[in-house]
Amino acid sequence: MGLESGDVERLDRIVKRSRPLHRGDHLFREGDGFQCLYIVKTGSVKTYAPSEDGGEQVLGFHLPGELIGLDAIENAIHHCSAKILETSAICEVPFSQLEELSSTIPSLQHQMYRLLSKEITQDENMLTLLGKNNAEERLAAFLISLSTRFKRRGFSPYDFYLSMSRHEIGNYLGLAVETVSRLFTRFQDEGLLQVERKHILLKDLDALSRITQRQQQGENKRQST
Repeated sequence: MGLESGDVERLDRIVKRSRPLHRGDHLFREGDGFQCLYIVKTGSVKTYAPSEDGGEQVLGFHLPGELIGLDAIENAIHHCSAKILETSAICEVPFSQLEELSSTIPSLQHQMYRLLSKEITQDENMLTLLGKNNAEERLAAFLISLSTRFKRRGFSPYDFYLSMSRHEIGNYLGLAVETVSRLFTRFQDEGLLQVERKHILLKDLDALSRITQRQQQGENKRQST
């Protein structure tokens, strides 16, 4: 965005394209030294950190076109791990070269600031989601987020596959896997979506949006009284 064709070519020259990675492979692990930013070209990746019970806490799911590794810039160490969810193609951008290049291309530097801001906003939205919304609102917001992100990349916002398991979705949203499965069944019974294993067809995005707005509407009502 905002780059001249010549600048795009300069950026493209520093990008490394790795061989296809498969489910279970890691891009990096917690504690690894920071060398590169990673961009999902195809497929999907989850980031996670160890949880108190010895398991893992899912921090996010990353789709085509999205950037991974920005959190490691400050201390030059990755504070989480990134695992491939399905066969994926990943681009690596050496950060030292990107930093040098961005100092000579103002529009690239601006784009980096925009990405950092977007990362902070997503974290804030997730904290709000987990802190205030009930289970139904959390799952509806998650599905709308996926829909919006797929649409942004030119994919169908209604018809897509979930590369993550119900357990991983529940972990991310702070819900039991049984609750996630029950809500998918309820949403299907109510005609909001159609689900067949990992295939999702969103049939009523407006209704899902209304579910996510209930909490805010409730707050506004309480404030007005």
